[in-house]
Amino acid sequence: MRDVLSDVLRCIRLSGSLQFCFMPAGDWETDDAPALASLGGGTVTVIPFHIVAEGRCWMRLGNREIVLEAGDVVAFPFGSGHQLGAGLGGRRVAPVRDLPPKPWHAMPVLRYGEGETRLRMLCGYLQCEAMNFQPLRKAMPELLHVRAATAGDSDWLHATIRQIVAEADHPSSGSNSMLERLTEILFIELLRHEIVAAPPGTTGWLAALADPALSRCLALIHEDPLRDWTVPTLADICGLSRSSLAERFEAMLQTSPMRYVRDWRLCQASVALSTTSKPVAAVAFDAGYGTEAAFSRAFARAYGLPPAAWRQNARRGLST
Repeated sequence: MRDVLSDVLRCIRLSGSLQFCFMPAGDWETDDAPALASLGGGTVTVIPFHIVAEGRCWMRLGNREIVLEAGDVVAFPFGSGHQLGAGLGGRRVAPVRDLPPKPWHAMPVLRYGEGETRLRMLCGYLQCEAMNFQPLRKAMPELLHVRAATAGDSDWLHATIRQIVAEADHPSSGSNSMLERLTEILFIELLRHEIVAAPPGTTGWLAALADPALSRCLALIHEDPLRDWTVPTLADICGLSRSSLAERFEAMLQTSPMRYVRDWRLCQASVALSTTSKPVAAVAFDAGYGTEAAFSRAFARAYGLPPAAWRQNARRGLST
């Protein structure tokens, strides 16, 4: 049976980019942490992240204050504004605004203050086209956070972070590719952690992957999205009644099985539009639509733009 999370992340572009190393000393706090998303060209699919390589600091996100420690990884699926700091009333720092102009021959290291450095943080972003898949986007929390100290597989997580630090400190042939892949792996672990750690009663796409019947149903759809699916067929294969399947979809995903099929087909179409030169009519046919006009109407309702205009915008974002 298909691994639905892997399927979504495999067919939709995911790429990691480590941008700079942040090393403040003394008491300090940031005033521009949200601006990290701007390094990715300002697209809606940019997810900023921080990796705490050494030390500790606090992070404020809305009304929450969290202590981040060595081995912690945090990501912000919606680029949420947040502050980082140590102590109280320290100097204001603005790492993103202090970055040197590109191109960089080596990863910038931004140091602030005097004395012993209390923190070493690696900052970057992910370009995650999967955020265009509405069921996933709706399920994403404001903050993804894994503590290596308490993660179930903490040894490999520590090892991955150590490898990221080593590649950043001593770049060699292939280091950029290694950093991209390693940051992608960390992001996938953040999502897996969100699935496993979800308390009973949690709803949304990630929670649905932990539900045996729903996960099986979603896997069937992802395995053969162009099959002429019906609620009775899906219900029969999953061992549920039609009403039970429909109710479970509505309760967990706030959608119906047939709308989910449509959303996944349109998401695959969005990938084809941004990564291939196929005519819109061919993309429409591949998505199961009989006419280009019907596809264009459905696509515009889901993505806010007609296919041709969306393709233009997506390619502009890829080139930034």
